[in-house]
Amino acid sequence: MENDAATTLYCSNELCLAANPLSNNFCQKCRTPLPKRYLWAVASGKSVGNPGEIFADRYLAISNSIFLDTKPGLVPQAPDVESLQTIRAYLRLIPYRLHVPQVYGVLSLNNGKTKQEILLLEKSPLRQDSEKEVQPCRSLFSAWSDATSMRQLNWLWQMAELWQPFKSENVAYSLLDSQLLRAEGSLLRLLELRADEPSSPELHQLGEFWQQLVPKTKPAISEFVREICRHLVEGEISSSDQLLAILDKGLVEIGRSQTPTIRIATKSDTGPSRQRNEDACYPSSGSIIDKPPSLEALVIVCDGIGGHEGGNIASNLAIETIQQQTQHLIKLFSERCVNPSIVLTDLEQAAADANDKISQRNDSEHRHGRQRMGTTLVMALPVAHEMYTAHVGDSRAYWMTRHGCYQVTLDDDVASREVRLGYATYRDAVRQGASGSLVQALGMSPSTSLHPTTQRFILDEDCVFLLCSDGLSDFDRVEQHWETEILPILTEKKNVTDVVDTLVEIANHQNGHDNVTIALLHYQVKYSEPKSNLKADLAHPSSTPANNSSYRTSVATLNRSQNQKTQVLSDTLPPKGQKIPLQLVIPLVLALGAGLLTFLIQQPRQTISKLIQLNPFQGSRSPTVTASSSESLDKLNKGSYIKTNDAISLSTTTDLTREAIAPPYSLLQVISIDPVDDSHSDRQLQLRVCQVLATSTSIPKNTETPRIAAPTPAKLSLKPGDTGSTYLSKIKDSISLSPPNNSNKCPYNRESSVPSTPQPGAKRDSP
Repeated sequence: MENDAATTLYCSNELCLAANPLSNNFCQKCRTPLPKRYLWAVASGKSVGNPGEIFADRYLAISNSIFLDTKPGLVPQAPDVESLQTIRAYLRLIPYRLHVPQVYGVLSLNNGKTKQEILLLEKSPLRQDSEKEVQPCRSLFSAWSDATSMRQLNWLWQMAELWQPFKSENVAYSLLDSQLLRAEGSLLRLLELRADEPSSPELHQLGEFWQQLVPKTKPAISEFVREICRHLVEGEISSSDQLLAILDKGLVEIGRSQTPTIRIATKSDTGPSRQRNEDACYPSSGSIIDKPPSLEALVIVCDGIGGHEGGNIASNLAIETIQQQTQHLIKLFSERCVNPSIVLTDLEQAAADANDKISQRNDSEHRHGRQRMGTTLVMALPVAHEMYTAHVGDSRAYWMTRHGCYQVTLDDDVASREVRLGYATYRDAVRQGASGSLVQALGMSPSTSLHPTTQRFILDEDCVFLLCSDGLSDFDRVEQHWETEILPILTEKKNVTDVVDTLVEIANHQNGHDNVTIALLHYQVKYSEPKSNLKADLAHPSSTPANNSSYRTSVATLNRSQNQKTQVLSDTLPPKGQKIPLQLVIPLVLALGAGLLTFLIQQPRQTISKLIQLNPFQGSRSPTVTASSSESLDKLNKGSYIKTNDAISLSTTTDLTREAIAPPYSLLQVISIDPVDDSHSDRQLQLRVCQVLATSTSIPKNTETPRIAAPTPAKLSLKPGDTGSTYLSKIKDSISLSPPNNSNKCPYNRESSVPSTPQPGAKRDSP
C-alpha cells in the first residue's frame, strides 16, 4: 500500500494546514494556493535516501538529490552560526539568484553514531514533468548544440559576467563544472556552488573549458568563439571586463538578425483601503504602447512614501524627472548602439537626479524626519536585444518566459541586507523584526548616499517583464498567479491589457492593503540564423570597443561628464582641407580640458558606485572587489586609507558584549600594522573609522510616514572616531585602497580633540 504521507501536500496557510493530494494547486478547504517547493539536496554522501521516503516528517524524497517540502507552511530549520560560514557564498551572491540557488534550510539526519546535515537549496534549475517526476534541467553541454548563435553567445556572456563575483567568493570552479551548469531557456543556472580548492581558477582555464564547446558551436560564430578561447588560453585576455567587451561586440553583430516587437500596458489603482493613490507610473495609467512604430518604450513604476505628507508628490516628481533625463537615450537607440556601461551609468544618474529633486522639495518645505516624502523606483528600458533595469526600494521587476518566473530585483530592505552581509538566510531574515523596512528610497537623503541597482539582460526569446508596486507583489501573488494569468500572453491566448486588469483585481481582492500599480512589457522576438559568419578578428583583444563604430566609450564618457547625457561621436567630419575657425578651437580646447578634469575628479565616486551595487547580470552588479583592487592592498601601510565595500567586523574595547560593525561604504584609516613588513604571516590592522559614506536608516514599508528603524541590539555599529582591530585576511575581499584627497581625509588624527575610542560612559563629541 502506498504511503499516504508521500502523496499528501499540506496547506501553507497557518490557520488551515489541511492535507491535500499532490495534484491539487489550491487547498481544497480554504482555496489558498499550494506552493510546490522542490529542493536540491547538497550532501557529503552520494545517496541520501530512496524515492518515496519522508524525512523530518515533511521532506519527500523524489530522487537521491531532490526533495519536496510537503509542509511549506512550517518554517524550515535554519543553519546554525557556524554553518553560516560554510554557506557564505550562497548568501553574498543573492543578487545573482537568477543563476545561483538560495538556501532554503537544513535537514539533520541521525544515522546511529553519525550525524549528517544536508543543505537544502530552493529555486534550483529543476523541471517538473509530473508530481513525482522532477529532474535537473539539461546540462549546458547537452543543450549547446540545439541553441541558436544568439543564445550560445548569451550563455558565454552570462558566464563572463559571473566570473569576477564568483572568484571574489571563491566559487569560480562552479563555472568550470559541466555537471553544475544547467540551461533553463536563455538562462544559465547552477545546481549548487563548488568551492575553489586549493586555489581559485584563472581565465585561461575558462578558455580551456569553453574549447570543449567549439565543435558544436553554430557556424555563424564558431570562428569567433574559437578565437576568444585561444586568446583566453594564451593570456591575451586578462580580465573579465575585457572578455565581456569582446562578447558584447559579437552580440551586437548577431543581434542584427533579431527583430523585437514590444507592447506595453499600464494601470494604477487606489485600492480598497486607501483614500489617495500614492503610486505613479510611466506611461500614464491606462496607456497601451506598441514598438514599433513608437520609439518610446521606457517603463517606470513608483510607490510613494509619506502618506498625507506627500508620497504622491514624490512619486510623480520622480516619474517626471527620470522621463526627461532618459529622452536622449531613447533618441540615440534609434540610431545606433552605445556602450552598455554608459547606459547603466545614465540610468543611475537619472535616479540620482530624481532623488535630488525630491530632497530639494523636502528641504524647501522644511520637512524633517517622519515628514519627509519619498518614493520607491523600478524602471525598464528595452534596447534592441537588451533590457536595462534600475530600481531603488521594494517595487519589483519580474522576468517571465515559457520556462519560469524570475524576480530580477532585490528589495532594498533590512532582510536582504542581512543576507548580502552573510548574517542570515533570507527565510530566516524575513522573520526578524523590521525585516521589511527599507534601507533606501528616493528623496530621503542626498544622492551621495543613494545606490540604485542597475542591471542588463540579453534577450533571445519571447518574454514578459512585469513591473509592480508591493500592492501586487506582497504575499507572493505574482509567483502564485503568473502561470495562469501572465504565461498565456506568450502563447497569445491573452493580451497585455486584459492581464493588467486581472492583476489589479487580484491585488485588490487578495491583498487590498495598499495602492497597486502595474506595467507589463511584452517582448517578442523574430530571429533568423545569420547567413554570414562573424568575423574572427572581432575577438582580438586589441579590437577594443572604442575602435568599433557601435562604441564611442571615451568620447561619450567625456561628454557625459559635462552634461550627464550619453552622446555618440558624429561620423561626420569637416571636408579634407577645411580649417576649423580659431574662435571655435579655443572654447573647444577649454571645454575638453574642463570635461577631462571633471571626469578624473568624478571617477573615484563612479568606481565606488559600481563596487557597492549588489545585483544579477551586472554591468551594475554586486559589490565585489576587482583583482586590481585586491592587488593594491599589498601597498597597505600605516596611515593608508581604505574604503569598505561591505560591512566588516572589528574587535573593539568599547562594548565587548556586542559585535562591532564598520558599515558598508565607510572610510577607515590604518593606525598600525603588525607585522609592519608584507610578510607571509597574516597582518593585524588597527583601524579608525573616519567617515560613513552610506546611511543606516531604514524606512518601514506600508507606512504612511517614514521613520528610522531601531538598531539591532546584537550588533554595535561603529561611528566616525571609533577604532577597532582585525586581520587583513578577514576583510581583504570587502575593502579597497583609497588614496586621500581634500574630501577624503580622516579628521580623527592625533591632533584631534575627539578621542579615537570612546570610553564607557563618555559622551562622544559631534564630528
